[in-house]
Amino acid sequence: MTTPFATTGNGTDAAVDVRLLVRAATMYHVEGMTQAKIAERLGVSRATAGRLVSRAHAQGLVTVSVSAPAHVALHPELERDVERAFGLDEVVIVADEVDGGVLGNAALGQAAAPVLARRLGANDTFGFTWGPEQLAVADALTGGSCARVVQMDGSITSANYHTGVDHTLAVFADRLGAQPLRLVAPLYADPATVAALHRDSIVSRALDAAAACDVMLFGVGSVSTSTTLFEGAFIDSAVLAELRELGAVGEIGGRFYDAEGAPVASTLVDRTVSVALDRVRACPASVLVSGGDPRHESILGALRGGFASIAVTDARTARWLLDRQERRS
Repeated sequence: MTTPFATTGNGTDAAVDVRLLVRAATMYHVEGMTQAKIAERLGVSRATAGRLVSRAHAQGLVTVSVSAPAHVALHPELERDVERAFGLDEVVIVADEVDGGVLGNAALGQAAAPVLARRLGANDTFGFTWGPEQLAVADALTGGSCARVVQMDGSITSANYHTGVDHTLAVFADRLGAQPLRLVAPLYADPATVAALHRDSIVSRALDAAAACDVMLFGVGSVSTSTTLFEGAFIDSAVLAELRELGAVGEIGGRFYDAEGAPVASTLVDRTVSVALDRVRACPASVLVSGGDPRHESILGALRGGFASIAVTDARTARWLLDRQERRS
């Protein structure tokens, strides 16, 4: 009796062998049959059915083709290239131009929302830093659930500036069916006040929960006068000058890092009320949502620092990131 795996012998045997492999592969990949059903139909064992399908792959009899509709702008190869370049679990790229405006942030939010929903578990604690991109994600969210959602960085400032954090927290909590946990604190204060806040039962509860999040969502800020921290009077020109001198290129939750993602030892370190960068790096699923030319250096530093395992950005930024990483190599 000719075995299903014979590759030698006369031409008739070889044809029978190939026919069986093709038939099994067609039943599995095209007709959607289980290996048990294939075994029943072909009169072989289930283990043999599995080997037939595997052998068809090994002999190059199976070709897989994935095509997206022509009207949908996707960048699968670019996404894979960025994933490989920075060791990321997932990259999602939007075709829309991102310039910090409402439409660009909405595009990022719509792309990031289903990614976030997939990553969340019913018992998870989810944390986010405040910012327009995160608000856009909240507004676009239509699925997912978790146990708690917590604010990761303080937001109180002396200026009449609205961070949108309360609205973002409320929307996330509502759509995820989660308990909201607000961080009622300033982003920056003097070191003694920060130490006292860490001892406060309410503030410390939020900070501890945020530091141990199962999933984190954050944007990155640049070191310029156009950043929300400067516009909201969280930092001034003197602090900006200090940060630039120290080589800072970006921030997450008010904590600054350099081009390689190393924390910058500025005078802000002991004055910051937010989750530490090493906790962001340690998070099992950390989602960076940002794009646009002004954020290029900030995003690059964050990826090199290992702060994100997932990134949502625009095509122009993705190509720039790849170019810089290739130059470095």
